[in-house]
Amino acid sequence: MSTGFDRDRGEFTRGARAVVVLPDQGDGARDAEARLAETAGLAAAIGVSVVEHIAYRVRAPKPATLIGSGQVEQLGAQMRVAEAGLVVFDASLTPVQQRNLETALEAKVIDRTGLILEIFGERAATAEGRLQVELAHLDYQAGRLVRSWTHLERQRGGFGFLGGPGETQIEADRRLIRDRMARLRRELDQVSRTRGLHRDRRRRAPWPVIALVGYTNAGKSTLFNHLTGASVMAEDVLFATLDPTLRQVSLPGIEKAILSDTVGFVSELPTQLVAAFKATLEEVVSADLLIHVRDIAHPDSIAQKDDVEGVLNDIGVDASVPRIEAWNKLDLLDAEEREEMLGEAARRDDVVALSALRGEGVSTLLETIAALLTTAHRRYTITLDAGDGAGAAWLHAHGEVLGQAVEGDIATYDVRMALRDFERFGTR
Repeated sequence: MSTGFDRDRGEFTRGARAVVVLPDQGDGARDAEARLAETAGLAAAIGVSVVEHIAYRVRAPKPATLIGSGQVEQLGAQMRVAEAGLVVFDASLTPVQQRNLETALEAKVIDRTGLILEIFGERAATAEGRLQVELAHLDYQAGRLVRSWTHLERQRGGFGFLGGPGETQIEADRRLIRDRMARLRRELDQVSRTRGLHRDRRRRAPWPVIALVGYTNAGKSTLFNHLTGASVMAEDVLFATLDPTLRQVSLPGIEKAILSDTVGFVSELPTQLVAAFKATLEEVVSADLLIHVRDIAHPDSIAQKDDVEGVLNDIGVDASVPRIEAWNKLDLLDAEEREEMLGEAARRDDVVALSALRGEGVSTLLETIAALLTTAHRRYTITLDAGDGAGAAWLHAHGEVLGQAVEGDIATYDVRMALRDFERFGTR
């Protein structure tokens, strides 16, 4: 039986047979079975066939292989029995650990970061998404070229008139990667500027912007489709959505609002991806209201919430931005759990329990969003005559001036304030 791994080329194919390994360091933060199931789901998202799940207790991570030598031998034996040619580690591996494990197991080894990058590489649909994924992948791969080349000592001749000792193949490859990354960053900077212009226009409207955030597969796209009538891909797979989608949505008492569906987060989201997707995630940073969609039926729902909050903090989301928790997937709970969740949600102003799949609770969510937006502070871009000192003083007194710029006789202010104060400013 084919394992799906080409040992000569160091590549695996769709349908490759894989073993998922969880090095459990006993921190107790997550359920081991749920974590293994999540990683198996990530592997399935790129067409890998997971034939075995193994959790190893790791008291002290080994610098050479992460897991112990006896565990490596045991893993090799289980792989041979399962006829697997790929090992997916639910952990971050150093380049040395990855190389040593591949040598010992005679198989392809990828870690959690590499797996997520593979998924993003397959799912990115827009030019921007592909740029972001390529940048993240190059950043990750730059430190692992030592694993990919066998001709590290081969020298290239010097260039120009001076000649000299030249550079090794690995140095040349790293230089090419750095050059490509620099070009990608310039292109993404342009994307970021374009998005910034679009956001400025939306703020001038001014229509409130609502961003859906949450752990991957929590049901954000299903809820987005239900609220907007859109047809964004919403499947029971991890990372169904990578590229942000914005649509108009109607709210009680509010003429118009913009709803943004964003990429799902995941535990230990690779730092390369957070950096590369900065332009996309700025839609979250600049939102007037966040709806944190949670899979309330998931055994790790609380840990997933903490992961999402951690990423929001990392990308600079202001803690003062209003948030609503949408406790999704009520339809997956039994009767007793369902009543418990409904009761707890009813006691909180910032929580709505719902089933996006069935539409249950969605009207309550819309009413809660509208109530928050009519009282919450939002961002506005306001232009004044440069000499209007009274107007500038009013903005500083009634709002939070986030930035200002003067060009000629025009002063532009980026201000966060309540809707009622913005309306008062227009009639002062």
